[in-house]
Amino acid sequence: QVQLVESGGGLVQAGGSLRLSCAASGSTATINAMGWYRQAPGKQRELVALRNSDGSTNYADSVKGRFTISRDRDNAKVTVYLQMNSLKPEDTAVYYCNAVRSIVKTEYWGQGTQVTVSS
Repeated sequence: QVQLVESGGGLVQAGGSLRLSCAASGSTATINAMGWYRQAPGKQRELVALRNSDGSTNYADSVKGRFTISRDRDNAKVTVYLQMNSLKPEDTAVYYCNAVRSIVKTEYWGQGTQVTVSS
């Protein structure tokens, strides 16, 4: 099992920055990928950024050049960050942390954190 706890959301003006954190605990050694998704009202959940265990990353086109995903590991605890710069009102959404363990074909989700960007 993997537990994910997110923090760092909030209200920010357009052009501002926020950093989201996702602390993973449990069976973190077998996590293959961690990422951030978001869901705006009335829209489907979409991938924002993904970091694979080999360090490779993927970003949605809409956030390339503005968002950066990174990871820290301290023994069994893994923390994934999403640094969000030059925020736009269209970035407003609930952001969810996600972790995938291919060995058990399971993915895990955090509780979500609200990001609101005012114009």
